[in-house]
Amino acid sequence: MMQITATDFKANLGKYLSLARREEIHITKNGTNIAVLTAPKSKESWVDELIGIVPWDGEDIDIKQFKAERLAKKYESLD
Repeated sequence: MMQITATDFKANLGKYLSLARREEIHITKNGTNIAVLTAPKSKESWVDELIGIVPWDGEDIDIKQFKAERLAKKYESLD
């Protein structure tokens, strides 16, 4: 983890964008953390995080149908 000031970040944006690929960069202003710059997660890790959230029986999922079913279930319980 690297910690830098907002002023330093603004002055050296390109440098810190490159460094963010390897480590988190915490940006501070007046001694307080205001942001964290990190590299994006790979698409494979997104899929791993979704496993178990979306039921899948091996068939293609129709997103519109899936959303409609979830909304129906959600509002069904309010009746």
